[in-house]
Amino acid sequence: MTQPRRAAPLLALLLVAGLAQGAGAQEAGAQEAVVRIEERAFRAGAGRITFSEVPLRTPNPVYPPSLYRGGPDSPTVRFGGHFRGRRLGTRAECPPTVRLSGCLVGAPSGPLALDPGAPQVMTLPNVGVPGSDSPELGGTPTWNGPIAVLFDRDLAAVGLQGGYFDTPRGVAVTVYDRQGRVLGRTINRGTGFEFMGLATRDLAPRIAGLEFHLVGPEPAGFGIDNLRFGAPEQVDLPGVRPPPRDPPPARAPERPMLLP
Repeated sequence: MTQPRRAAPLLALLLVAGLAQGAGAQEAGAQEAVVRIEERAFRAGAGRITFSEVPLRTPNPVYPPSLYRGGPDSPTVRFGGHFRGRRLGTRAECPPTVRLSGCLVGAPSGPLALDPGAPQVMTLPNVGVPGSDSPELGGTPTWNGPIAVLFDRDLAAVGLQGGYFDTPRGVAVTVYDRQGRVLGRTINRGTGFEFMGLATRDLAPRIAGLEFHLVGPEPAGFGIDNLRFGAPEQVDLPGVRPPPRDPPPARAPERPMLLP
């Protein structure tokens, strides 16, 4: 993914970087059910969506496994603006430096579901570099709205390449279980492009969805590329052995055929 959009002036960057420290963004910590991981933690065979699989300007895309070359146990992946129960915040509800078009408040309702009334997301061309045809996913308004991702199977880890970030600690990835409970959150640590991944501490499949949203200032917009996701056996977490998978249901014994 190449650098999209404009870069903010240096003075503005210094100002908003300082303000972001009080924006309420929080890294995945010891009290949370998840830990931050890098993209290399995903093994061969883990899910990967680059957004080049569908035409540009596809709104709220839906990815069955066949579209991204997933296996028979891979999830269908759906995209939208935010989950049901969440909404865009008001100035009184959001940190003072946050653009309201990307700030979410409220708690998702269970079971976790995309809100059909949320601002849509769309696959967009990277317009920052002339001639670039690398697609990304952006929110509404363009590059300045939240993005929600819903999986129809629970996963052990998810991640994405976010950017282009002009300030640290301005954009978060928050992950939820199937009932809409927060499992944890991570934020961008620096500027530029950054992979932001989260895995459950025991690699148990509990992640049902994620939101990519503002928690601090990000003056020049933000989008995602290279969405990654995996079942327990598709993720490497040092010192953690994936839990055993549930055995397939036993087949009923075949009844003998009675000959006339």
